[in-house]
Amino acid sequence: MRCADGGGLTPAGRRRRESARMQAAELYEQEIKQSEVARRLRVSVKSAYHWQQLWRDGGRGALASRGPSGSRCRLSPRCL
Repeated sequence: MRCADGGGLTPAGRRRRESARMQAAELYEQEIKQSEVARRLRVSVKSAYHWQQLWRDGGRGALASRGPSGSRCRLSPRCL
């Protein structure tokens, strides 16, 4: 069953993830390797590589949260 707000993260959880991505951007600016970024931020190396690619292509803005993922819930408030 999918969560009603999409993606399963609470707004606080999305803020924590965005904070980690912004910390990663600071480390990339210092030319820290992806494996070290992953270790320091306690994320997977795959995430660190993905974040670095986004950062290279679009800067910090590319790492900003885009809000809940997934499609919009089509159930009425009554059904939820």
